[in-house]
Amino acid sequence: MQRDKVYMKDTIAIKTARVFPQDTNSHGTLFGGKLMAYIDDIASISASKLCRSSLVTASIDSVDFIRPIRENDAVTLEAMVTWTGRTSMEVLVKVTTENLMNGKKEMAAISFLTFVALDESGKPKPVPKVIPLTEREKWLNETGEKRANMRKARKRESEELIKFLSSDEGRANDS
Repeated sequence: MQRDKVYMKDTIAIKTARVFPQDTNSHGTLFGGKLMAYIDDIASISASKLCRSSLVTASIDSVDFIRPIRENDAVTLEAMVTWTGRTSMEVLVKVTTENLMNGKKEMAAISFLTFVALDESGKPKPVPKVIPLTEREKWLNETGEKRANMRKARKRESEELIKFLSSDEGRANDS
């Protein structure tokens, strides 16, 4: 049964993990790539709660690493669908680090991702409209279209860059 509306709060997904030595770099902080995998994973769960279908990651906006996440900290990721287009949805992921020895919590990173819902044949399909309730949700939803337009412009620029780099003109001169 296809739903036409879903409350933003009903798309929330939360993941918490402890940072072990094998998850860290030479500075004793969580590998950026490991955090990005966590972000994509939890965002996909949130997106699935909205569309209840297969989906693909279409883009990951910049991941801004604000604070280090250290070995033995707990890292908590909270994802929520903040805006929907026709077949796509924007997911916000907030990352918090907690020092398990003293309980201090700080926001460590933030990212927006875009997912596209797919039908049984792998083609984009319409998604339900996400409905905000709180003032924070309303602000995130109202500003979502602007972020989506910025992503579309960035995608066009990336496509032009790929075309240029794929041409003979875009190759480095070895002579």
